[in-house]
Amino acid sequence: MDASAGAVWGRAEQQDFRSRVRGTLLGVAVGDAFGAPVDGLDLDGVRRAHGAEGLTDPAPAYGRRGAVTHLTQLTLFSVDGLIRAQVRRDTGAWHPPTDLHRAYRRWAATQRDWGPDLRREEDGWLAREEWLYARRDATRALLLGLGDETMGTPQAPKNPGERGAEAAARSAPFGLLVGWEPQLVAQLAVECAAQTHGHPDGYLAAGAYAVIVHGLARGDSLDAAVQRALALLAARPGHEPVAAALQHALGAVRQGLPTAERVSELIGEGTAEGLVGAAVYCALVGEDVRHGLRLAVNHGGPSAAAGALTGGLLGALHGETALPPAWLAELEGRPTILELADDFAMEMTQGPALHGPAGSSPGWLARYPRA
Repeated sequence: MDASAGAVWGRAEQQDFRSRVRGTLLGVAVGDAFGAPVDGLDLDGVRRAHGAEGLTDPAPAYGRRGAVTHLTQLTLFSVDGLIRAQVRRDTGAWHPPTDLHRAYRRWAATQRDWGPDLRREEDGWLAREEWLYARRDATRALLLGLGDETMGTPQAPKNPGERGAEAAARSAPFGLLVGWEPQLVAQLAVECAAQTHGHPDGYLAAGAYAVIVHGLARGDSLDAAVQRALALLAARPGHEPVAAALQHALGAVRQGLPTAERVSELIGEGTAEGLVGAAVYCALVGEDVRHGLRLAVNHGGPSAAAGALTGGLLGALHGETALPPAWLAELEGRPTILELADDFAMEMTQGPALHGPAGSSPGWLARYPRA
């Protein structure tokens, strides 16, 4: 189903949607960059390095403040793959997981190559952004899962024991397919997660997270969006750990003031379902975006992933103007992220004017080739 078929896009609706798209992608990146300096430290280590309150403002990672990790890089390639899927649909070929796999393979090339290869015309514009060729601690599961042409599927996943949150943390863009039904959003996110994270905890957490973002992008409350994700999960084999983590997060909201210890307890072993649950909790109890992200990164677990997941929720919920301006001002890659967000919003709301049987914009097809 096409997003443009599912809604009447008046001017106010288009502007609201674009703000939520920008908010989601910038939120992922800001949360990721905020968590990166303390990623992998235990809570005592965070407090030793940054004081009793932990990290309260951006700090340097990878040699600068505002630097993002592989989680933001992959989220941007998720967006690129979704736009390319819409563009390729004109050819009669419609299999979005394949388009996403090709996009993720373009990301994998950035981790091997020194810089863009301008001879590869089918790469499109995103893979020519030099800053994306920085290696930012991508996990072995990602590099192995995307290391060859074979695409993992839920029936034959790559890395069947992998329960990490990296697949969930690149899945916010699936939730921005606001014209799709929630179960289709969940299915696409699950299929694409299985390309690198083959354990049900890894790919079902990605599906649940995408459905929650989807509800927020459509204007639902966070609580309502989580309830829909729980309802959709119930039919899937192996859903119990992810459902339990989300229920635990909702229950924790009523247990008094939020603390780093409570967030650490929700995260548990640092697997995907715990991190998605912790992100939901931080987004629910945070007084504003800044407070929610501070809760999300100050603990003993994977701080960049928790920050990225929480930032995606808060950005989808509140739109770009709620994000801390001073943090955005030094965010790595912000021009690219905004350009991609606006391209995605334009494709989803005005795709037929950009490409189709009646004619296509050459500029658009140069940015998002059908190849």
